[in-house]
Amino acid sequence: MSPLHCPRGQARRRGGHRPAARADRRQAQPDRAYADPRVTVHINDGRAFLQSTEATYDLILFALPDSLALVNGASQIRLESFLFTDRALRTAYEHLKPSGVFAMYNAYRQPWLIDRLAETAAAAFGHRPCVDQTASHRAVITVAVDAANQKCAVPYAPPREVVAPATDDRPFLYYKGGAIPAMYLWALAGIMLITLLAIRLLGGSFRSMRPYFDLFFMGAAFLLLETKNIATFALLFGTTWLVNALVFACVLVIVLAAVETTRKFRTPPLPVVWWTIVASLAMAYVIDPAWLLSWPFWPRLLVACVVGFLPIYLANIAFAKRFAATEHAQSAFAINLLGSILGGCLEYGALVTGYRNLLIVVGVLYLLAFVLTPKRDGALVTV
Repeated sequence: MSPLHCPRGQARRRGGHRPAARADRRQAQPDRAYADPRVTVHINDGRAFLQSTEATYDLILFALPDSLALVNGASQIRLESFLFTDRALRTAYEHLKPSGVFAMYNAYRQPWLIDRLAETAAAAFGHRPCVDQTASHRAVITVAVDAANQKCAVPYAPPREVVAPATDDRPFLYYKGGAIPAMYLWALAGIMLITLLAIRLLGGSFRSMRPYFDLFFMGAAFLLLETKNIATFALLFGTTWLVNALVFACVLVIVLAAVETTRKFRTPPLPVVWWTIVASLAMAYVIDPAWLLSWPFWPRLLVACVVGFLPIYLANIAFAKRFAATEHAQSAFAINLLGSILGGCLEYGALVTGYRNLLIVVGVLYLLAFVLTPKRDGALVTV
């Protein structure tokens, strides 16, 4: 048995071979339900664990894996979860024995969400699951590997229109689709307005920043690429604080390496660097992260780092060369910071485009930066 659940916001996976047929009240301890020595505890992202093990189970249970399934009164929330995508449930199917069963339960709070998960399970297992609902849209979705082993009290009948399953490229379980919700647009607009005022107050006049408008698009592209990489690494290695921290740390090391490369070595002309950025982004777009999911950890990590961080390294070489040629560092840095905030806001575009197509947006931003780079005697202003 392999129950995966998330008490108090922690991602845990607990598995073992404890018989479920016997229950002695004198021995049962609700606060230590998994204290039996026969139970093995793995504190890890549930999807990451399933991708890293070759074991098969009689039962895989997603038990309250999202503590906050939906905020009351909200029906469109940008909250990605790679545990409920079509490929994730297919992975669960592949780790079940021929007589195995998969189940998940939660207080889903929205009927369309229950239908979406039920249809996702149906697509992964090849037949419809059993759906048992109680008050407040609490539901248990159960599906067997073999349909002959599945007996439903009431056959599940989905409505005519069901939201399509979440995918690894668009893992937004609680987002129906369509336009970006207005509450996010207003919040992002407020963030940009506050940033604009702060930049104007601390960074000087916008007129002094005009010659460095290319750095604005460099900043936007850089942060958009960084946030996209966080999502990619979450898919490949798990949605944990450790993975996020490692991505941020690697980005800082890559930025430092690019600066030192520019300072100590002779780098190619800026147009050449731009073309290598385009080539690295094209490589990142062509290589689907799904191809790497079945790879062993270290080869997967190596390829993911090269694909994810090579564009960042090259982009920071371009930035270092361009920034070194600026006459007013304060104005240049200020407009670059403003662009970075915009890039972070553009990451919400993944709701519409998916994460993979964000690379196209990054490429367009770098193209604009290249076009807007000032020229002197027909050559780009750089060092």
